[in-house]
Amino acid sequence: MIELIRERLASYKAANQLEEEHASKEILQEIALYGLWRTGFFDLAAFQGGTSLRILHGMTRFSEDLDFVLKSPDPDFAWSTYLSGMIDCFAEFGLKSEVLDKGKMDQRIKKAMIKDNSIGNQLNLSFFRQNPMQKQKIKLEIDVLPPEHSGFAYSYLDFPLDFELCHQDLMSNFSLKIHALLCRPYLKGRDWYDFSWYVKQNIRPNFPHLQAALKQWGPWKNQEMVVDRMWLEQTLTEKILHTNWQEAATDVERFLSPHEQYSLKLWSNKFFLHKISELAKS
Repeated sequence: MIELIRERLASYKAANQLEEEHASKEILQEIALYGLWRTGFFDLAAFQGGTSLRILHGMTRFSEDLDFVLKSPDPDFAWSTYLSGMIDCFAEFGLKSEVLDKGKMDQRIKKAMIKDNSIGNQLNLSFFRQNPMQKQKIKLEIDVLPPEHSGFAYSYLDFPLDFELCHQDLMSNFSLKIHALLCRPYLKGRDWYDFSWYVKQNIRPNFPHLQAALKQWGPWKNQEMVVDRMWLEQTLTEKILHTNWQEAATDVERFLSPHEQYSLKLWSNKFFLHKISELAKS
């Protein structure tokens, strides 16, 4: 089974240590998704977030975490039900990964962590040789009280083997990305990179889902308002005018290829106000 991983790594044609590290992490992410599918996880949960855009829709930036939402609220959800099956799956591929349940009963976002340094040893990776104690870390997060009105879709993947997963549709995923960049208490340039990607794909947000999310958490919590195109354009414009674009570009730079990093020089109020005008046309 390790040969499947070696072939997958070769397909990335990694040109440097960072690209090799990103590739090995993404391979672990895909094996984790396969392992979750085998446990029946996707009967009740859906894949979402930046990593879903890369794995399912070909977005070019690498992503660190695996994000999920339950299809229906369940505050009693526990990762422990699914983690042992994931560990067994890693073992079948010759990987000795450590999976930790970091969820707490009083949190709506329940977390787990995959730690692995066996993939570097198995594949003789250059970054592993330079630091043999280094572990790949992948955080898993799931919203157990998701906002209403999400749409879902299903896709088939063929690595490491054929499997099916449930994921948020792009309109709903876009809505949660907008919620994140409007409500996150710190600046994350990856939010703005993903926003730009959605606009380029002519994706429209799922406004009922966005409104439900805004009323659930953030500065608009429990407020009565109508979240429509006009509200969104005005609110995004205000956010853009108060964003430090140099800081935002620095955050996302290490997740991009060198040729794509050059485009970060465009990041400015002018550039993202243009993106809003393009969003209005979708």
